[in-house]
Amino acid sequence: MGKIIDAITARFHTRDIPKTIQGRFNALMRKEKGDTAKVAERLGVHRRTVQRYVKGDRDISKSKPEIVERLTQEVFKDHQPRVRAKAEAEAKQRGLYVETRARFGFTAAGETTDDARMRRLTEDVPEALVPELFEALRNGDEDKAREIVAEGLAREYFRERDTDGLRGLDVDFTDIDYIELDYR
Repeated sequence: MGKIIDAITARFHTRDIPKTIQGRFNALMRKEKGDTAKVAERLGVHRRTVQRYVKGDRDISKSKPEIVERLTQEVFKDHQPRVRAKAEAEAKQRGLYVETRARFGFTAAGETTDDARMRRLTEDVPEALVPELFEALRNGDEDKAREIVAEGLAREYFRERDTDGLRGLDVDFTDIDYIELDYR
């Protein structure tokens, strides 16, 4: 997926999604209890296409890359819901911190700037952002997760939680070398 989603998954999931495309397809079929219409809707293909995958007339691993990516995202959404819910509840209770080495900088109102440069940061994720981060994880949305982590780092790093100065702050958080998330 992406470095942030992978870091969250590595910390909070106990096992990976199926490795093969066929295994992922089978997992999605099991989740939808064999309902080809629901699987087709989730994959954005025709029901007949899913029926061909099931019957073996068509190989899903030879499908368009967009379909394979959608399959991976859909399987990931359903993967270990109880483990994810427990991790989210514990993160809300205990809090999270992020340790990263990435390009981090900001541009504030009035044209002031701290040019983005590689920094090693270890900061808490504000409690208000924890549910949003897990929602991004559920949706497999790397861009949203990056935005949330950047917002959290900005709040903690600049120590201006929810002030007017922070609202005008555009955070640049790119080129992630490594990132780890854990409970406080």
